[in-house]
Amino acid sequence: MILTVTLNAAIDKRYVVEEFCVGEVNRVKECAYTPGGKGLNVSKPAAIAGAHVVATGFVGGHAGNYIEASLKDFHVTSAFYHLEAESRSCINIWDEKNQVQTEFLEPGFTVTKEQFEGFKAKFSKLVQEADVVAMSGSVPKGLDGTAYQQLVKLVKDAGRKVILDTSGRLLEMGIESCPTMIKPNIDEIRMLTGKHCDRIEDIIEAAKEVHRRGVEVVAVSLGADGSLAVCDDGVFRAIVPKIDAVNTVGCGDSMIAGFALGFSEGLSVEETLRKASAISAAAALREETGYFVMEDMKRLLPQIQIEKIG
Repeated sequence: MILTVTLNAAIDKRYVVEEFCVGEVNRVKECAYTPGGKGLNVSKPAAIAGAHVVATGFVGGHAGNYIEASLKDFHVTSAFYHLEAESRSCINIWDEKNQVQTEFLEPGFTVTKEQFEGFKAKFSKLVQEADVVAMSGSVPKGLDGTAYQQLVKLVKDAGRKVILDTSGRLLEMGIESCPTMIKPNIDEIRMLTGKHCDRIEDIIEAAKEVHRRGVEVVAVSLGADGSLAVCDDGVFRAIVPKIDAVNTVGCGDSMIAGFALGFSEGLSVEETLRKASAISAAAALREETGYFVMEDMKRLLPQIQIEKIG
C-alpha cells in the first residue's frame, strides 16, 4: 500500500475565461472541481497506475467531505483526520486569449498542537500497513518546521520508506530525520547546500552532499532537461523525449507517484527513475492535474533514456 500525506488538502477549482481582466466582471466559460493539494496529486496517478493508495492528512467541514467523496472517483481510500473548520479552496484561472495562468491559494484552517498529536496517533497506525509513505506540500497554520521532521521519524522508526517533497524550512528541517528520498528543484538544492549549481557538475555535487547527510535518494528536477538521481548505486540522469505539453502543473507530483510505485515494487533506482519520468511526461499530455493515461505512459517508457554518470 502507498500512503500519501496531504496536511493542507484543498478543493482545486479551475476556471477557464476568454480573457482575464483585473477589476472587471469575468464570466467563466468552463469550471472543474477536483480534490487537490500536492499529496493528493501524488495519490491520483499512483492509483491510476494500479497501486492501492490510502490518503491521509487534515480535512474539515463540508469542503472536507467533498474532498473525501471526490477521491472515490479516483479509487483512492480516504483516512483523513477531521476538523470542524472548512478545508481551503485553491483557484486556478486560465486565460485563453493570453495563454496565462493565475492562481489564488487560500491559507486554510489552523491546526492546534492537540490536533496534530491526534493526527500522529492515527498516522502511526496507518504507517504499519504501508510499503511507502509519500508526504508532500505545505502545512496548515499552527504547524512549524518540525511537522514533517516528526512524521518522517515515525515512518523511519517503523522501518518503512518515506518520500518528502516540500520546500523552505520544512525541507531543511525534514531532511534532518533522513527521509528515504527528496526531490528538490535547482533553487531548493541551492538552499540546502549553499552552492550556485550553475552547471550540471555543480548540481550533482550538491545532490551528493545531501545524500551524504543520510538521504538515500536525491532526485533533482531539471525541468525540460529531465532529472537526476543520486544514490548509493551512483548518479543517474533521465532524458525525456520532446512532447507537446498541455499542462505541466502537478508533473512533479506525478513523478513522486512514480518513485513511490518503483519503491513499492522493489525496482532499482534506475528503473524507478525511468518509470517516474514516463508518468510525469504522460501527465503533461493531459489537461487535468494529477492525471495520466496508461497508454501514454507505456508509449513513453521505452523512450526515456537513463544515463549513468561517472
